[in-house]
Amino acid sequence: MRTENQIQRKLNEFKQQLQAAEARLAAAEADEERQRIERDIHHLEDKMMLLEWVLFEPTGSYHG
Repeated sequence: MRTENQIQRKLNEFKQQLQAAEARLAAAEADEERQRIERDIHHLEDKMMLLEWVLFEPTGSYHG
């Protein structure tokens, strides 16, 4: 099991990677490169969402 600090550090790492990917996307010229970077961004956002979910322990029922 990871500690809260470890999860927070990983989340910060992903945020930095996301910023770098967004900068690469802005500079990208080829469509294939843009698509690859957009996939990377989407993947990073998914990872970040999962870590945030773990950190902030949602309240309520999953089944609504």
